[in-house]
Amino acid sequence: TLPLRSGNDMVEPVLTVEGLKTHFNLRDGMLKAVYGISFSLAPDEVLCIVGESGSGKSVTAQSILRLIDPPGHIVDGHIRYRDKDLLALSEREMEQIRGDRIGMIFQEPMMSLNPLHTIEKQICETLILHKGLKDHDARQRALQLLQQVRIRDPERQLKSWPHQLSGGQRQRVMIAMALANEPRLLIADEPTTAVDVTTQAQILALLDELCQKLDMAL
Repeated sequence: TLPLRSGNDMVEPVLTVEGLKTHFNLRDGMLKAVYGISFSLAPDEVLCIVGESGSGKSVTAQSILRLIDPPGHIVDGHIRYRDKDLLALSEREMEQIRGDRIGMIFQEPMMSLNPLHTIEKQICETLILHKGLKDHDARQRALQLLQQVRIRDPERQLKSWPHQLSGGQRQRVMIAMALANEPRLLIADEPTTAVDVTTQAQILALLDELCQKLDMAL
């Protein structure tokens, strides 16, 4: 892994992807969804992967966190988070990294949020799992996160169910959940796809502000 240049300093990349290939074994043959993508990301860098629908952007994002389910599989390449080879880790070790050191905002929040649980339960769950917080402390942190992503009346929204929130509010909840454990890397898979133009601009500005404030790569 080569260090990245930042001004006059050499910086070790927070993420390095080399020759990543992710394929899907379909009934009609092999679909090469990602075929040899490579990139590096500095600790405070924002990197955008651009391509038309179906070009492999989401599959690339999911591959980094090893969220590819059969019939898909990673067939080649290297994915390194700092000094860890993510493809060599056990599933248990990956679970400790997902949502902790690496956060992810999924494309469609209504599909990612559990309709059977309140917003409070879903945010607190990751805090209890990764940080070992007690219920009261987890709730206070969840409240702080909703304030951080500028959700109005966060006390009331904590008790809400996903279907009671607007698209923009659900997206902000997803961002709050992704930031819960202060990750060093945030993967955002088309984080504004389900909201109106005004909300899109607000969410992009919010992500930019959070990256600078938290010294986080995006």
